[in-house]
Amino acid sequence: MTGRSLFIANRGEIAVRINRAARSLGMEVIQAHSEADADMLAVRLADRAVEIGPPAATKSYLDIARVVEAARASGADAVHPGYGFLAENAAFAAAVEAAGMIFVGPSAETIARMGDKVAARAAAIAAGVPTAPGSEGRIEGLAEARAVVAEIGFPVMIKAAAGGGGRGIRVVESDADLERLIPQAQTEAAAAFGDGGLYVERMVRDARHVEVQILGDGSRAVHLFERECSLQRRRQKVWEEAPAACLGAEARARVCAASVRLAEAVGYRGAGTLEFLFEPARDAFYFMEMNTRIQVEHPVTEMITGVDLVAEMIRVAFGAPLGLRQEEIAIDGHAIEVRVNAEDPSKNFMPFPGVTGAIETPEGVRFDTMLYEGYAIPPFYDSLLGKLIVHGADRDEALSRLREALAQTRIGGLKTTLPLFSALARDPEVLAGEVNTAWLESWLQRNIIQAA
Repeated sequence: MTGRSLFIANRGEIAVRINRAARSLGMEVIQAHSEADADMLAVRLADRAVEIGPPAATKSYLDIARVVEAARASGADAVHPGYGFLAENAAFAAAVEAAGMIFVGPSAETIARMGDKVAARAAAIAAGVPTAPGSEGRIEGLAEARAVVAEIGFPVMIKAAAGGGGRGIRVVESDADLERLIPQAQTEAAAAFGDGGLYVERMVRDARHVEVQILGDGSRAVHLFERECSLQRRRQKVWEEAPAACLGAEARARVCAASVRLAEAVGYRGAGTLEFLFEPARDAFYFMEMNTRIQVEHPVTEMITGVDLVAEMIRVAFGAPLGLRQEEIAIDGHAIEVRVNAEDPSKNFMPFPGVTGAIETPEGVRFDTMLYEGYAIPPFYDSLLGKLIVHGADRDEALSRLREALAQTRIGGLKTTLPLFSALARDPEVLAGEVNTAWLESWLQRNIIQAA
């Protein structure tokens, strides 16, 4: 890749992470930034930086025409979207390629197909991947939802056909709830994704959230095993582990093989993730969605496999065949990641932008971050500061190292979510792995987190 240039159309810690991967391949790094991000770490690390507009909200990073023109004018060979913003936008991928550059990710057609959850569900069924009982396609209103519920029964989940991040989702326990919540979900989905389409699935009680990391080159795909992401607040993941301790060898082989089948069936190129609900009582998996991008939690997979996922997706984007064979990929130990946000857990996780003071992290612990001492965090963007990642020979050792790392980590000048994780890393149910996707919300109602 030496002599090639990569335009990073994102910000924060993922921009720093992509910078590191690109440099490992000998590439020139060109960093996009808003006016508010002129002093961010990713800009400081880049070979060149290009301003793409004003700081207000996220508009600069969401302006397809502006971002593509900035990348084209910079002379970049390729554009990496990171995650969030335009990462799963088919129009953006198509515009990058129309401008004569390489889009580091799947094709626009794949993004569009798998970004529509109803179409993705149909693709999963066609590939023999298990799905929860539910509507065969989109539902247009209350009457169609009632027809589905008459077959599968309550409780059900109403879900947005487009988008993600937990928006446009409602749990429905009765017909009265159905009548009340369908309009709410449609309005939220339309506002968030520009698409008010919905579908219905049977609610899976006591579910674990398991996802499989895949890499593909458009014809062949491999899996890099799975992660568990059951610790969630407001349907947002906060703590991730690899491998999933709730799975045995047979279940792991089953869900990973299904993921590869679906990735190959849709001609997937790059790094992506297939998300499942695992129902322990039935030993059953249900496909939820495919994320057609690199994910926040990718470091735990890198820690147990030794594979640089970002570098691999860049190589594949430039036309290299997949360099990994399934039999070469093995699990080494256990890894845990916690998401460190600029939020005050003692005040209902109120955002806490400010000026970063001294940063201390223990040696031997991975901290993927956008921070440096003296950095003023802009108030316009997501509160994610970085991820603290530990690795051990097994889960018990990883948990022990996490407790030690949290005790030794200091981020001056800010309130962060570190105290939350210090408490969770000592909780008996977390230590025993006895959690599900609803567990953390219930735990937070019973526990007061003191600010650091």
